[in-house]
Amino acid sequence: MHQLKRLYYIYFGGTHKNQHFPYMLHGLLMLLMPNALYRYLLRKKLNVFNSLPDEEKKYIQDRVDYYCRLEEGAKVSDINEHLPRIERPSKSTVVKDYTFKNKVGNTSYFFDTYEYMRYFPKHFRFLTIPGDVFYHLPSPAIVKSRPITDSNTPSNEVLLNLDKVRHFTWINDPFKWEDKECRILFRGEIANKPRRQQFFDMWQNHPLCDLSDTSSMQLYDHLYSRYVMSLEGNDVASNLKWVMSSNSVAVMPRPTCETWYMEGKLIPNYHYIEIASDYHDLIDRINYYEAHPDEAKAIVQHAHEWIVQFRNKQRENLISLMVLEKYFRCTGQTL
Repeated sequence: MHQLKRLYYIYFGGTHKNQHFPYMLHGLLMLLMPNALYRYLLRKKLNVFNSLPDEEKKYIQDRVDYYCRLEEGAKVSDINEHLPRIERPSKSTVVKDYTFKNKVGNTSYFFDTYEYMRYFPKHFRFLTIPGDVFYHLPSPAIVKSRPITDSNTPSNEVLLNLDKVRHFTWINDPFKWEDKECRILFRGEIANKPRRQQFFDMWQNHPLCDLSDTSSMQLYDHLYSRYVMSLEGNDVASNLKWVMSSNSVAVMPRPTCETWYMEGKLIPNYHYIEIASDYHDLIDRINYYEAHPDEAKAIVQHAHEWIVQFRNKQRENLISLMVLEKYFRCTGQTL
């Protein structure tokens, strides 16, 4: 019976990673539609903002300004891409101390960029940096991730929800927190990721810890544990979204990078359990929440409340278009 339940949730019950086939099919269908149609619809889509209640307007504008912190008059680099050239050539260009990969990398970066960029004129210039951006850029660019800085600090790194088929996974957890095992679980690659290696070396032999240098475990099998480590690799912890949608608690140091998920706005010990950056207090923190289970379950609830805001597809689409509209306006490109 247990095995049947496990197989049901893995394949049908919403406890699995996002399926790539429907995502790819949607992307291919986008390419079949003429760009002129999207540009015709742009103003209509942006005008939806004007009809919203004031509270909703403020929420949306705050997120737009959070993702795009460009100042008016930002300069477009000479290596920026043009919309017709959204493709995947194998070419790299070094600018100052940074390596810019002039490709919309794997297919997910391509489709996620094209999904919203197609609404804007082809002559508009932009730069998109695929992959893990954990450094500051000298020119305005569309990125998946960026270093966390003060929200009032201008930034050239403009966030868009890129590679979302991998990162934005929500799951249906069949277990309550109190029915899970008191165990600290970590699964993930540690090669060439010194922060994860440090954690692994420190805690791999502790009886409360179940750690392995692999990411092959089914998501369902993670859910037997009350505590799941969300450790940054090159940039953000890719499992943080699905862990916060489960009934387990994410455990991590305060994040240093952020994505569309706004990791920089998460509240320690409210949305996740915070541990020290050198991991020394891990067991003490877990022992505290084992002694205060109501606080742990409150964190689960607060995490669920956080993810709700990202599940309104219509609003997410509007915010994405407004982020790009601000990017082009701040770089002197107007509709």
